[in-house]
Amino acid sequence: MTMGSTPQNGSGPGEPREGAEAPGGATARPSVGTVLARARADAGLTVDQVGQATSIRAPLILAIEQDDYSLCGGGVYARGHIRAIAHAVGADGDALVAQYDDEHGGAPSLAGPMQLFEKEGIRPERRRPNWAAAMVAAIVAVVAFVGISLVNGHGGKTGGSGTQAAQVRTPSARPASHPAKPSPTPSRSAVAAAPADRVTVTLTSSDSDKSWVQVTDSQGNTVYRQVLDSGRTKTFTDPDELKVMLGNAGAVKLTVNGKELGTAGSAGQIRRLDFTKGNPTLG
Repeated sequence: MTMGSTPQNGSGPGEPREGAEAPGGATARPSVGTVLARARADAGLTVDQVGQATSIRAPLILAIEQDDYSLCGGGVYARGHIRAIAHAVGADGDALVAQYDDEHGGAPSLAGPMQLFEKEGIRPERRRPNWAAAMVAAIVAVVAFVGISLVNGHGGKTGGSGTQAAQVRTPSARPASHPAKPSPTPSRSAVAAAPADRVTVTLTSSDSDKSWVQVTDSQGNTVYRQVLDSGRTKTFTDPDELKVMLGNAGAVKLTVNGKELGTAGSAGQIRRLDFTKGNPTLG
């Protein structure tokens, strides 16, 4: 399809609309929906094609192009849909989200997201001090000191032959040569370890928010595609690869291959992530 050609398959309801006249005869700026519909028409894309690129249903796209956000499920999701559609049709998503905020009471006050995902991949985990090993070393040192003190004390008070002195030294030296071996305390990563021959992804939604989630396996099958309600946890596994798409990245925490990664982005942000055996990387 060439640039600027007439869209097909349901493009009629989403045709761009001219801006309305503001008081005083001045022409108001085009609405968010008008800009998205016009950009889609200029790109020569149908509503169905935009839906395939964004995983957003065609009726919802058409409603947004008509500036109807009642199907979005709230302002957070509306902002995410606007960004995704704008990216697919080549429009300025940041500017359109800012315009949406101006027209709907401003942006929500959100805490800064955890920057856990970089373009190069996931940052390595910071190693924590091994307090268990330090405690074992301290116990061994104390036992050895007590043993040496006992040997020196018995050696100064015991008379007779050297054989009797040797018999005193032997029991007091045993604690130092054979200290009790405490069971190692496993780290949280070890407790949550996943099978090394598979990729395992656990998604946990926050207690106060929810997110639309889609998970695709290495064969291209969609194994999960629905809203993950607040406070819910889902685990997925595959021999080779899992592709995860989050409609509200700030509401979902991830544990991948036994590693707790925290949230994947900010509230309302759409993230597409690919995870494989070993260290996960961004999709």
